[in-house]
Amino acid sequence: MSHVATATIPTQGIAPDTESRDEPAIIAGPLPRIDNAREVAPADARELSRLFLVRLKSLEEGTREYQYARNTLIEMNISLVRFAARRFAARINAGIEIDDLIQVGTIGLIKAIDRFDPEREVEFTTLALPYITGEIKRYFRDTTWAVHVPRRLQELRVELAKCQEALTEILGRAPSVKEIAEHLELSEEDVIEGLVAANGYSSASIDSATGTTERTSARSEGRPLSDTVGDIDPAMSLFEDFHTLAPLLRELDERDRSILRMRFAQDMTQSEIGTELGISQMQVSRLLTRILTRLRTGMLAE
Repeated sequence: MSHVATATIPTQGIAPDTESRDEPAIIAGPLPRIDNAREVAPADARELSRLFLVRLKSLEEGTREYQYARNTLIEMNISLVRFAARRFAARINAGIEIDDLIQVGTIGLIKAIDRFDPEREVEFTTLALPYITGEIKRYFRDTTWAVHVPRRLQELRVELAKCQEALTEILGRAPSVKEIAEHLELSEEDVIEGLVAANGYSSASIDSATGTTERTSARSEGRPLSDTVGDIDPAMSLFEDFHTLAPLLRELDERDRSILRMRFAQDMTQSEIGTELGISQMQVSRLLTRILTRLRTGMLAE
């Protein structure tokens, strides 16, 4: 076993030779003291991990020696977490911090240490890497979506992406919703729902510049997305009122509709309306009050 950067690893606790070199026999005595477990060479870490994992199962949880064995195992095997995190290099380059992935992956490493059973004769790395990778993938699935969507749709997005890639290669073109649905044995509604949900995976600032696409002209290239976002049409808030008012207006007689038209469409005064109809201004005021009260009551009832 080689020399570690900060400490020489003693051989106490490891039998000098056994029938199987893969499973060192454990003898009485304290575990090797390692000053800086992160600097243990990978080959040494593999052998020492076997010793520490076996001894960990025999130690009482909560004791000082148990904590030392468990913490040393974590530190010695942190290189596994770094190895797993580097597999997601593309996402790291897209803005995900490597330290975040290492922190998340370490949770998987700890779970592997706590659940490892030396009697199963399985290499620790064989168990640890799936746990580490699983935690990192769960981190991406649960926290990197720009819009929260149900987990069912998050998982469907992955299946849709694989299906689209496979069918595109077979068909030589982008597959239709119907073709995707048939391939995945899903309904077209489920496929559409998954495709719409996939839009929530990433987002962009409305201040970011647009690029030229088939749907945008060169003149619009470089404009912030905020310039292309529609504004609220003030007239839309009146649509429901007009829709409710129209049948009530049709119920009025011709004179009442004429009074409303002259007052609100032609902007005539009550005196001018009275002159037009041959009645007094006071009568026009009373008629307008009666008509408007009737319309208001009808709209509130609707």
